Amino acid sequence: MQFQDRLYQLRKEKGLSQENLADILGITRQAVQKWESGASRPDMENLVALAQYFGVTLDWLITGVDTAHPEAPVQQTIVNNYYHRWHYEYRSKRTLFGLPLVHINLMDNGLCRAKGILAIGNVSIGVVSLGTFSFGVVSLGAIAIGAFSLGALALGLLAIGAAAGGLGAVGGLAWGALALGGIAEGIYAVGDIASAAEIAIGEIATGPLAIGDQVDGAVTLLTDGSVSLAVIQEAIEQAASGAPQWLRDFLVTMARHIHSVPLS
Repeated sequence: MQFQDRLYQLRKEKGLSQENLADILGITRQAVQKWESGASRPDMENLVALAQYFGVTLDWLITGVDTAHPEAPVQQTIVNNYYHRWHYEYRSKRTLFGLPLVHINLMDNGLCRAKGILAIGNVSIGVVSLGTFSFGVVSLGAIAIGAFSLGALALGLLAIGAAAGGLGAVGGLAWGALALGGIAEGIYAVGDIASAAEIAIGEIATGPLAIGDQVDGAVTLLTDGSVSLAVIQEAIEQAASGAPQWLRDFLVTMARHIHSVPLS
């Protein structure tokens, strides 16, 4: 059991964050973080302040042995209760736009916020972010929000997730300009159940142009083999005349692939 472990134990018993303890001592949070990581040790003045605040002896704080009460092993018993707890934080010295290039802040319980160009934490905010709750240009997490996001719940320009919403969305539930999913809704929607403002392709499809097994719309095309790919392609080209060619080609491919539309 080392000094940094005893300090971590005392701080947790008080329910203090590193920042709270730093404020009490009149020092920076980074100083407390270095003490608990073993990168440095407090000077004598701060050791005395720590011992007085937590109500322990300097002997026990520094060495783990209380010479005034040698028969009392209570402190070591308490330490064992925290054996499996851990907290890791790394913040790079290099910064960009005032943010560290890399900020990693993780612990086994509770929420730790990471904020940097590359951010990894329970709650992460960065250009590239990974975390339970993730916000950034590129975001990966249980809940991810960003230009490009991947998560159980994903929101972004391009979103991929169990539930996804964005300009382009792929998911079990998908909402977007182009939506692909089990249940999809958008301007162009492809899925088992698809509803669209322009073109819907699915087993159950609803839209101005509806292509599928069960269809409802101004123009409907059944994919039971009675309609050729040429007819499907022409209908898509007309309905999506203002869309990029790659999108029209993609919709034709989806109509053929998902519903096995014959080539002729």
